[in-house]
Amino acid sequence: MKIRLIWVGKTKEQFVIEGIGKYLKMLKPYAAVSIEETREEKVKDIQRKLEREGERILKLHTPYVLLDEKGKMLTSRQFAEFISSEGQEISFVVGGAYGVSEDVREAARSTVALSKMTFTHDMARLFLVEQLYRSFAIVNKRGYHH
Repeated sequence: MKIRLIWVGKTKEQFVIEGIGKYLKMLKPYAAVSIEETREEKVKDIQRKLEREGERILKLHTPYVLLDEKGKMLTSRQFAEFISSEGQEISFVVGGAYGVSEDVREAARSTVALSKMTFTHDMARLFLVEQLYRSFAIVNKRGYHH
């Protein structure tokens, strides 16, 4: 399976970078994962920031699943089923600190929430990669998920 992770800006926290690396390594037997970091805008106008970041995401011309607090809540088992039903390729978009533009939200194939809680966009990346690994552990009946 091919998984494409698209997110705005670079991951800043070293412990998050290390955690993502750990789960990417664990995912290797199950999926080829690529990460695309689109440039984060440095403008003060939040709406303009979201629009510019959104334009870069939309220019990638790939169908994607948006990670968003307003998305559908899934258990880990439901998320595993969701990924399994998507075929051989799936892309996920994680917005920046202020989320994503309405255009990005509307263009998403589907929208999934990680939690009802709010996380930093760095932590959302780590949680997504961990849940991807957990999904493959569930589907392949590995002992990671109890």
